[in-house]
Amino acid sequence: MLEVSDLRVAYGAVSALDGVSLSVGPGVTTAVLGANGAGKTSLLRAMTGMVRAKSGRVVWKGTELTRLASEEIVRQGVAHVPEGRGVIQDLTVEDNLRLGGLWRSDREDRRKALEEMYEFFPALRERRRRSAYTLSGGERQMLAVGRALMARPELLLLDEPSLGLAPIIVAQIMELVARLSADTGLTVLLVEQNARAALSISERAVVLSLGKVVVEGAAADIAADEELRHHYLGF
Repeated sequence: MLEVSDLRVAYGAVSALDGVSLSVGPGVTTAVLGANGAGKTSLLRAMTGMVRAKSGRVVWKGTELTRLASEEIVRQGVAHVPEGRGVIQDLTVEDNLRLGGLWRSDREDRRKALEEMYEFFPALRERRRRSAYTLSGGERQMLAVGRALMARPELLLLDEPSLGLAPIIVAQIMELVARLSADTGLTVLLVEQNARAALSISERAVVLSLGKVVVEGAAADIAADEELRHHYLGF
């Protein structure tokens, strides 16, 4: 469903992606791993129009995304949850969720999607009238994911969802990501510094180093490769 071919991204004279190619099948969770500066976040930003690639292609379900505006990419069924849990803190939980579905014209479907988010994230239902700044870090991450899902995407791009969270919350977030794919058939591309946790819930994995793909394959095989893990993933 997703094909990235020879993607190159640079910030001035600094190369972030140097010919990255990968493929992601429908309904599959794929972990994108590597050290800081490997190009993981740049990959997601290039896929969603937040930065423009120098060259290469991103094709989703037969449509090339590379030159589309970010809002048009959302309409193609792609949702991006950037690093940092960027919720609007002064708005209520419910208003944050509603923002995610505003572009959809079917009001009844928007109401249905909102109810589905509360079923999927019961903690958000309990806090629906509270300002987002009152939420814990884990709850803000749930809200950021829920807002993205309000657009009813088929492909979800998650950038460091466990960043800065306590280990017990990390486990909950990883369980949530696994449940998303299992319950909805969503295709997930998961950028994650916590390689051990990401590999445990993913079917496929891609390891980046200095903007290049080092290896792409089954997550279980990469987790079992001790030399690869020590050299590139730090465990």
